[in-house]
Amino acid sequence: MDQRTLNAYSLKASEYSQDWLAQPIPVDMYNILKKYFRAGGDTADIGCGNGRDANWLSQNGFNVSGYDSSLDLLNLAKSLYPHLQFTQAFLPSLKEIQKQFNNILCETVIMHLPQSQIIEGIKNLKRILKNDGVLYLSWRVTEGADTRHTDGRLYSSFDPSVIINQFSPTSILHFEDKISESSGKRVCRLVASGSL
Repeated sequence: MDQRTLNAYSLKASEYSQDWLAQPIPVDMYNILKKYFRAGGDTADIGCGNGRDANWLSQNGFNVSGYDSSLDLLNLAKSLYPHLQFTQAFLPSLKEIQKQFNNILCETVIMHLPQSQIIEGIKNLKRILKNDGVLYLSWRVTEGADTRHTDGRLYSSFDPSVIINQFSPTSILHFEDKISESSGKRVCRLVASGSL
């Protein structure tokens, strides 16, 4: 994870958590997860933030573990959802995670990596996914050059093909480029399955 981005999420963890909880429920994303995720499967939420989506997964019958690079966000997640497991792990290496999952959620996280680390991040998401598992990967689209939010968060700019090309065409179950109903931001969403 880009260090300035990690610092921003740590310094303003409570503020971001409140913002995420105040946003409309991401029904569009949840409908995709309901359609494609393996019912009841072991599920990883990579970049879980305050645990909102991990909690939804748990409420919908998934055995979920949340991972994030920010200890401050993880502490908030643990206080909001004490019945769930949250652990620190860092993209792109995810070296802290050695098990594999039936489902992986990585919601608007990958674009915080420098462009040079994005492919490594995808390879490690694929490493922790079972051969018959399902990966949901989304990212906020930044047009033009890489940008930084005023708080220091990095938003890498890259063509969607950079990510799409890391998957075989037959493994891609779903792809969309649209405005998120909850955040109001332009996002790409990819769902991939099978032997990746």
